[in-house]
Amino acid sequence: MDLPANEVRRIWWMAGLRLAAWLLAAALFGLVFDHVTLALLIALAIYTSGHLIFAYQLHRWLAQPRVEPREGVGVWQDIYTELYRLKQRNRRRKKRLKSIVGEFQASTAALPDGAVVIDGRGRIVWFNNAAAALLALRAGQDNGQRIVNLVRHPRFAEFLASADQVGAPLEVPSPANDTDTLSLRIVPYGNSQRLLVARDISEQKRLESTRRDFVANASHELRTPLTVLRGYLEMMTEESDDAGALAAWRTPIREMDVQSARMGRIIESLLRLARLESEGLAQAQETIDMPALIQRLVADFRKSDEGRHQIDVDVQPGLSLFGRPAEIESVVSNLVANALRYTPTGGHVVVRWRGGHGAAQLAVSDDGPGIATEHLPRLTERFYRIDSGRSSSDGGTGLGLAIVKHSLEHHEAELHIDSELGHGSTFRCVFPHQRLVGANAA
Repeated sequence: MDLPANEVRRIWWMAGLRLAAWLLAAALFGLVFDHVTLALLIALAIYTSGHLIFAYQLHRWLAQPRVEPREGVGVWQDIYTELYRLKQRNRRRKKRLKSIVGEFQASTAALPDGAVVIDGRGRIVWFNNAAAALLALRAGQDNGQRIVNLVRHPRFAEFLASADQVGAPLEVPSPANDTDTLSLRIVPYGNSQRLLVARDISEQKRLESTRRDFVANASHELRTPLTVLRGYLEMMTEESDDAGALAAWRTPIREMDVQSARMGRIIESLLRLARLESEGLAQAQETIDMPALIQRLVADFRKSDEGRHQIDVDVQPGLSLFGRPAEIESVVSNLVANALRYTPTGGHVVVRWRGGHGAAQLAVSDDGPGIATEHLPRLTERFYRIDSGRSSSDGGTGLGLAIVKHSLEHHEAELHIDSELGHGSTFRCVFPHQRLVGANAA
């Protein structure tokens, strides 16, 4: 506890009184021998020497805490007393902090996720038992080592350097077992320190692989019987057009034909998603002439739309993209098809492809009814519908944006959705600078 102001004043008043009394005694002694000035000088020299001795003791105590000074005199006694109290408080505070750190390390050591404390220079300060098992770290030996020298993955060094704030996790093979997959996340905290959190997602990956295989196999198996059904429905549709026995069934047969066609589109979309998830990264990449691709696709949409909407194009000439042509074509087609599907007749759709600020954007905007804010985070989920009845009637599969999301992930790109009820929507695909090609690349 700090001394109150009145106590501090009292201490220095007492010090002043002691000095005055000392000088008065010296002056009286000097009067006796008729050497007042000499007596005062000697008294001041003794007084100053005493203060220098106590100051030296204080300096030695601060430099070597184990060497404690002798009891002080006068104001020095009060100074030493306060320093002793401060030292005791610091010891108690240090003990409490040590206890808190010990509890933190004990609780963190029990976590199933790996935790590694990294300093501002990328060196390991501390890690728990889970991190040792997941990242193949050795207690004692790896403390103080640079984490990039122990987690050797091509993308990890860049991930660590750019992780100034909490962002998307990085998935890498485990250094302890190549068959396991880890999800790494960086959390900045404190004075230029960072916390690396490693989570084993191997089982999750295996479950996702099983789900993908099931969806792909089920879709493939459903396609054959559906093809047979559609064949018979086409025959029945032709028969119902004539004034024959099936004339009364004309409307139900046509509806069945429409719904079977929609089911076929869903199966094809599911198969496309399965291919994106399993084989997307293995596909060949090349330079894509984005302006030509967009112009060609928009021209096809204008023909099929038959003038119901105004479709404009704003592209930056010479700005190409390095990637997988089939996936990028799917991205553009799905975004433009969605804009046309949900924009009323007479509406306006704009497709933009522009570079700038170290990136390029593919943006599709419309002046349709817009989307409520609560729906935006879930739009890329499979089969998620804002209005299930409307989506079913207009032929949508509910998989278009999921396909867009997976295709963009293969190109290190991100999808941003800006929308407001009554003010239309804009879907922006942001591609990083390393994917851009051409003289006008950002």
